[in-house]
This record gives sequence, structure tokens and C-alpha cells, in this order.
Amino acid sequence: MGKNMYIPKNFEQTDRGHLLSIIKNYPFATLITYSETGIEANHIPLFLNKIDNEDIIQGHFSKANPICKNLDDKSEVLIIFHVPNCYISPNYYPTKKETGMVVLTWNYVTVHVKGIMSFIHDDQWKLTIINNLTNQHEANQEVPWSVADAPDEFTKKMLSAIVGIEIKVSSMFGKWKVSQNQPEINKLGVIAGLSKKSTSDSRKMAELVKTHTLKPVDN
Repeated sequence: MGKNMYIPKNFEQTDRGHLLSIIKNYPFATLITYSETGIEANHIPLFLNKIDNEDIIQGHFSKANPICKNLDDKSEVLIIFHVPNCYISPNYYPTKKETGMVVLTWNYVTVHVKGIMSFIHDDQWKLTIINNLTNQHEANQEVPWSVADAPDEFTKKMLSAIVGIEIKVSSMFGKWKVSQNQPEINKLGVIAGLSKKSTSDSRKMAELVKTHTLKPVDN
């Protein structure tokens, strides 16, 4: 199965551990489907699971979402996980002063996953995925909320209003565009420039450039 995005060789990420880490740590994704009604995109949080040593992605839709009627069960889908992205100014590059031959660009990290999606209507299965999502995202709360905190009748009503989804992963591709194509002096300039920014994306991108492109210094 071919790639679904343009990836120059030096931006290609093939380390499955890195790819799975992005899916786990940045679970709010764009799920793209195609049916007789055309192309649809939905934005939902997803949960990475492993069943019988196979990577599985799980989540849910509202029953009111047209995808539940328009899309056939066991259809192929594309999921895009988005990670920190930042504008890279030519001013970050020390070589600008030397040659002037620099252009603006954008650094970003993304993971594309293809798979076969099944709809699941079993209430116990849906409760499990809701618990999994809740436990994952409440873990850092001072007092984590639990699904069990809600009244049983309310929870049952909510479960009846959703449809579970399970995607068996068939292929996974990553693109890490983090200044790999720049000389080391410019990489250092990008790290310095982004580190001065106040946004968390800028700081995260500075760390990605540092960890993924700079050669470790021997002590």
C-alpha cells in the first residue's frame, strides 16, 4: 500500500516507536472517509490499543453523525495525527547574513494511518472505550474524574447515543520536517529562535530539532 503524502527521504520517519508515541500523546486526529456521498473529515479523540499484538485505534461517534449512515462497515479510512508545527523565519538562519540564499518555511510533524474501520454497537464495548479515553486524559488532573462519577442512568443514555469505532491499522507513515535539510549552524539558529518564543509549540519544535537532527556530543 503506497504512501498517502509526499515525503522527501530526509523527512521520512520510519521508527514505529516514534509513530506510536505521536498517536498516543497527540490523540486528537482528523479521520477522513470516502463514501457515495463523497469525502468527509471528522475530528475526534482516538485511543491507541494493542489487541493480540496488533495495533488498534478505537473511538466513537455520535449516532447523529451522518458517517454512521453514509459509510459502509469495514471501509478503508485515513487518520491524520497532528503534532507541534511552527513557522520558521529566515532570520533564524546565520547563513542568511553570508549568502542571503534562504527562504521561509514551516516545520511540522504528522503521522498518517490507514486502516479498516468497523462500527461497534455493544454498550459494554462502548463503555470500555469511554473509560479508556477518560482515564488517559484525566490522569494529570488533581482530582481525576471517572465515568463512574456520573449517574448510571445518565451514562446509559449517553452510551445509547454513540457508535463505537475500531480501526485495524494496515499502514503507518510519518513525516518529521524538523530542519534536517539545514546545515548545523542553521539548526542551532532555529533552536535558538524558537526557544525565545512563548508558545508551547515553539518550545516543543525546538526540542524536536535538537533531538532529531543534532549529532550527540561525546563527553
